[in-house]
Amino acid sequence: MRSNPNRRNPDFLCEFHNDHGHKTTDWRLLQGEVEHLLKQGYLTEFFNEKGKQAYMKNRQEPLKPASLKRTVNVISGGEKINGVTCTVAKKVSKITVTHGKRVHQVLEEDSIIFDDTDVDGVMTPHNNALVISLLLHDTNVKRVLIDPSSFVNIILLRVVNEMQANDKLIPKARTLSGFDNSSFVTKWEIIITTFVEGVVKDTKFQVIEMDMTYNIILDRPWIHEMDVVLSTLHQVIKFPSQWGIRQIRGDQQASRSINSVADLSTKSDKK
Repeated sequence: MRSNPNRRNPDFLCEFHNDHGHKTTDWRLLQGEVEHLLKQGYLTEFFNEKGKQAYMKNRQEPLKPASLKRTVNVISGGEKINGVTCTVAKKVSKITVTHGKRVHQVLEEDSIIFDDTDVDGVMTPHNNALVISLLLHDTNVKRVLIDPSSFVNIILLRVVNEMQANDKLIPKARTLSGFDNSSFVTKWEIIITTFVEGVVKDTKFQVIEMDMTYNIILDRPWIHEMDVVLSTLHQVIKFPSQWGIRQIRGDQQASRSINSVADLSTKSDKK
């Protein structure tokens, strides 16, 4: 980025740097390779003394999130709660999103497995979705759906308002469509820092101005970026980190309450 702008390729645009000269995918690939090498202990000779101290501290313990200031609980849905859930939770973006090839962390000794101990405390049999709580910046947001079938991260505008993060909204239209061919256009997107068991990620969300039974929907790109392995049966997600395998338990009670409301809505519609 410090080179002469006239000597850079004008056909290549990096959305992250908001400048030309290289592709966004190439930057993501380089970023992944650098992160991988740093985790292996390489490239540290390029740090200054302050950078080395920060690097060693981060390797020793997970990063701590900002002080928790608020909690976003339930945002009530409309009358057709079940219909809205099906329409919104199973979105497919019409916009083509290209993701750069990323270097995945390889753990030689740790493996992600699920066994009988993972179902301790889980009410079985069940057919519940995987719902968790997620720390976004300084806010604990509940009723976050982990949805492998969704193609975009979704957050409600009301949640953004409760987080007092309106200043981070970026005007940008995206067309989303559901299985029933209905579609709507989002007006904004937002990038928020997420903290997941010490793993810090800047996550992009499409902001929707409507009610649904979930505050946030996390999609396949987030799942793949985090190297998450999930089990709705065991109500848990697991993922590798530099501190070993981390996990987050699902809030089965919240998931069951959502199902109960959806069932009541369905029965009411039939009547």
